[in-house]
Amino acid sequence: MRVRRCAVVFIEPRERLQFEFAQLLAGGSGLEARRQWLALSAHLDAEIALDEAELRALGQLPVNDWTAMDALAGEIPDATLASLLDKGLLIADIPEHAAIRAKDDLVRGSHWLALSAVMHRHSRWQGVDTLAAEDEFRKQTDRPFLERLGEAEPLVCERAAPARRIALERAGDSPLEALIRQRVTCRNWDATRRLARADLASVLYRTFAARAVSDAPGIEVMKRAVPSAGGLHPTEAYLLVQNVEGVAPGLYHYHPIDHALEPLGSVDTGHCQAMALRMVAGQQHFRDAHVLIVLASRFRRTAWKYRNHAKAYRAMILDVGHLSQTLYLAATERGLAAFITAAVNERDIEQIFALDPMQEGVVAVTGFGWRGNRVEEAEFDPLGSVWPIPG
Repeated sequence: MRVRRCAVVFIEPRERLQFEFAQLLAGGSGLEARRQWLALSAHLDAEIALDEAELRALGQLPVNDWTAMDALAGEIPDATLASLLDKGLLIADIPEHAAIRAKDDLVRGSHWLALSAVMHRHSRWQGVDTLAAEDEFRKQTDRPFLERLGEAEPLVCERAAPARRIALERAGDSPLEALIRQRVTCRNWDATRRLARADLASVLYRTFAARAVSDAPGIEVMKRAVPSAGGLHPTEAYLLVQNVEGVAPGLYHYHPIDHALEPLGSVDTGHCQAMALRMVAGQQHFRDAHVLIVLASRFRRTAWKYRNHAKAYRAMILDVGHLSQTLYLAATERGLAAFITAAVNERDIEQIFALDPMQEGVVAVTGFGWRGNRVEEAEFDPLGSVWPIPG
């Protein structure tokens, strides 16, 4: 059997404070620091606890060349090698370990910058309920919420005294300004009103459709309404359609060149809300949006050009930001409302749409539909563009 270390792994020396009653009785604070070494790899979801021998071994193992297991016996104890193999940090070339090797091979072939790969893999959520977490946070102390957070940073960063500032002319009214002022994130939806298919088509076209396709050297590129690093446009749109005329509730992928929906699976109407809630990590104010759209980055699309690049992941995040604001404006133009959230259960969404996190990773969820006529959840509308200001 031949082995090599996994392609990407970072080590974190973590300290946790743990309550110990005996320490309190002995006159201490009752808090005892527990320290451990943790391995965070780009091919495994779990954080792996290491002992000192395993930590040393990871620094001795070959990363690229396959080496016979027997040849390592003189340097690393057999028990340590066996443990690292069991934990998935040591990769073997035997059929029994084919699944874990395939995950590691995928990372090797994706041209990720190591730091970006580990950050992406280990910042994903699964089964998180943000409302339940907020309730638990409130139970931990009787102190007011703002008091616990401490003083906030200033709203504006000021780099010169007021007298030294050069006043600029304000832009006049325009259709674009009116659209910007009307854009208000929605938390109240009218589930009794179905979204017209034409509205769905218009928002998707304005946001995601290719206006033109051309051949660049070695790769096809398209022109969208937004910029993208290298013109590569790696962001895909996956839809959960809940309440649209002429489109059955279910899962879809948007084809930006054909301007068409590709059906991926039907969802019973009664299960749509539960699926939506699972996707947006329990944020009930987004549950009833008529359409939810998962924004997922095809990492290999961008990494084809920007290999092991320190800015590649950042560029893909920017891509999602451009698209979400364009969706807001496209929805507002039709008299609709929209939202965007990064507080999502990425791992649950990957299961729903059969996505591999290191090839096509979830970045955010956006959505749109008809706004309700009552404020049940507060919306930030200081201009009174949607909800008239009392008095």
